[in-house]
Amino acid sequence: MTETTLFSAERFVGYVALGFGTGLYGTLIGAGGGFVLMPILLLLFPKESPEQLTSISLAVVFFNALGGSEAYALMRRIDYRSGLMFAAATIPGAILGALNTGYVPRTLFDAVFGILLVAGAAFLLIRTNKRESVEVRHYQYKISRHLVEANGVVFDYSFNPLVGIGLSFVVGYVSSFLGIGGGIIHVPAMTYFLNFPVHVATATSHFVLSIMAFTGTMTHVVTGTFPHNANLTLSLAIGALLGAPLGAHLSGLIRGNWIIRGLALALIVVGLRILAMAI
Repeated sequence: MTETTLFSAERFVGYVALGFGTGLYGTLIGAGGGFVLMPILLLLFPKESPEQLTSISLAVVFFNALGGSEAYALMRRIDYRSGLMFAAATIPGAILGALNTGYVPRTLFDAVFGILLVAGAAFLLIRTNKRESVEVRHYQYKISRHLVEANGVVFDYSFNPLVGIGLSFVVGYVSSFLGIGGGIIHVPAMTYFLNFPVHVATATSHFVLSIMAFTGTMTHVVTGTFPHNANLTLSLAIGALLGAPLGAHLSGLIRGNWIIRGLALALIVVGLRILAMAI
């Protein structure tokens, strides 16, 4: 993959548009956009190694998550205390995941990627009937949170910190290994296993993703994988930074269950497509 083949005026516009769509939808559902971008990169560059493509995707996820987190911060929707706890747990996983990607053949990588996406979609569709509520939830765990959004909506919830830390480590590894950002795993995990309201999980996950993706990206920089893709990454990042604030704004207008359903449908489509490539 060379700079001359990747970078031209037409491709720059196309990559910015792709980054915009990635940033908008990824921020809308709190997934960081990597699960949208990575399959497209796999299709656009079928001969490139997983290590090269995940380095691009993680860098774009970082800029997307950064822009989305800023928008969510203005809405006062981020649980910073929980987010910092989870982010700390993702860091060692993100480093290991980035280092291990280079040892996996492309066909095996595609198969694992596709299976994970389809499995995630099935889980979300099965659990999509779980009702989201803004009312007070029972304080059955050790840590309780009280969050008031800028528009006055109140969220009260509690969770088990040990479960949250363990899940975050796994999310850090898998997301960095696959270059998907991790929101497709973290948002449903925070919602169904940690008792987070969907909108709070979406915003907090984005905050965690910004730290996790930065860690994974820096790992690729240190190992020498990232610098060859600077122009492509910059084009995608510009689009992601433009699309992320719009996605955050739209998230407040859409019900939590519809966000989950939209995520599940997207996972099915891209997961089946990647599986077809691996066969």
